[in-house]
Amino acid sequence: MEAGRRRQSGFGERALKTGFSEEDEAFRRDIAGWLEDNLCGVFASIRGRGGPGDEHALIEERRAWERCLGDAGWIGIGLPCSVGGRDLPLSHQVIFHEEYARAAGPGRMGHIGETLLAPTLVHFGDESLQRRFIPQILSGEDVWCQGYSEPGAGSDLANVQTRAVLDGDEWVLNGQKVWTSGAAWSDWCFVVCRTDPDAQPKQAGISYILCPMDQSGVEVRPIVQMTGDAEFSEVFFNDARTSAENVVGEVNGGWKVTNGTLLFERGVSTLGQQMLFQNELDEIIELAKQNGRAEDPLIRQRIAKAWMGLRIQRYNALRMLSAKTQGPESTIIKIFWATWHRELGKLAMDVLGPEAEIAEGDDYQLSALQRMFLFTRADTIYGGSNQIQRNIISERALGMPREPRPA
Repeated sequence: MEAGRRRQSGFGERALKTGFSEEDEAFRRDIAGWLEDNLCGVFASIRGRGGPGDEHALIEERRAWERCLGDAGWIGIGLPCSVGGRDLPLSHQVIFHEEYARAAGPGRMGHIGETLLAPTLVHFGDESLQRRFIPQILSGEDVWCQGYSEPGAGSDLANVQTRAVLDGDEWVLNGQKVWTSGAAWSDWCFVVCRTDPDAQPKQAGISYILCPMDQSGVEVRPIVQMTGDAEFSEVFFNDARTSAENVVGEVNGGWKVTNGTLLFERGVSTLGQQMLFQNELDEIIELAKQNGRAEDPLIRQRIAKAWMGLRIQRYNALRMLSAKTQGPESTIIKIFWATWHRELGKLAMDVLGPEAEIAEGDDYQLSALQRMFLFTRADTIYGGSNQIQRNIISERALGMPREPRPA
C-alpha cells in the first residue's frame, strides 16, 4: 500500500526517501491511514471537493469535516503546545499537507484561520486573544475570512480606507472590503483598517482588528461569476462593532502584523498546494494518453516542462522552509507558481481539445479541469499581482532603486 502510494505521488520514491527520516515515514503512514479510514461513509462525498473554483461546494459537510479534523488533533499541528497545538517538526507538517492532498481531502474551510490567523496571534497577539480565538480554530468550530483588499486598495494595501473608531469599549467599523474569499460562510474576519486617518506615512495609521460577521452591521454580498459560483464576496461594514480588546498588536501598529500574516501565507501549506497541482497534472497526463494527444510532440514538450516546473517549486519551497531565516529566494515563490499554474490551465484546455468548450451539463456544470482553467486566470492577480511581485523582487531581493511612486 505504502509503496503504491509513493509511486502515485509523482514526486518519486527516491525524493521521498532522500527528504524524510524513518520517523517521518512512520508519521506519513499514520496520517495516510487516518485519512483512508475517515474520508469515507458520510465524508465520502466531499473527497476532492471544495478546492479552487469549487469553494462553494458542500459547505455544511465540509464544516463537519473540520470538526472531525479538530477532534482528532489534525488542526494546528505546527502551532506551539502552549496554545493547544502539537508543535510537530516541519517535516511532519509537510507530510501532513502532502498526504492530505494525495488522499483528495476536501478544500479546508478552516484554512485561513489555521494557517494565517492562528500563527499571527501566536507571534503578535497577547495571551487573552490567543485563549479566546485559537481553541475555536483548533476545534474546527470557527471559520475565518481575510478583510484585506478594497476597491481602491488591492496590491497597494496601505491605501485601505475602512475606518475603525473607538466608542467606549468597542470599535465601530465602516467601510468596504472586496474579493473576500469565504465571507458568505465565515464566523469572523480579521480586518485591516485605518484607525488614524492623519498618520504619515499611511502605513502608520493602520490597525489589525478581529470582527464577528454575524451582526446587523456586516453585510455580505456574494460576487456571482458567469459560472454561477460565488466563492468570494463584497463585505460592507456599516457601524459594525467588535470589542476594543480585539486588536492584534498595537493600535496603529497593524502594518507589521499585516505583513506577518502575508508571510505565513507562504508557509508549509504550499507543499500541499503543490501536491494538488500534481494531482491536476496527473489528470492531464492520463487524459492525453486516453485521447491520443500524448502523441503530439508539442503537447509532450509542454507536459515535460510542467513536470519540471513543479519539481522546481517543490525543491525551492523545501529549501526556503528549511532555512533559519527568510532569504531573497522566498520572493520568487508566488510569481513562479502563479505563472506556472496559469500555463497548466492552458495546457489542460489544449489537451481537452474541442471538449474544453462544452459544459458537462445544464446550469453551467463544469469538469474539474474546466474549473481549474478558469480559476488559474486569477492566479497571477490575487495575493499580489505578477507586476507587484516583480517590483518586490527587484527592490527587496536585488536591491534596485524603488520604482517612482505618485506624489
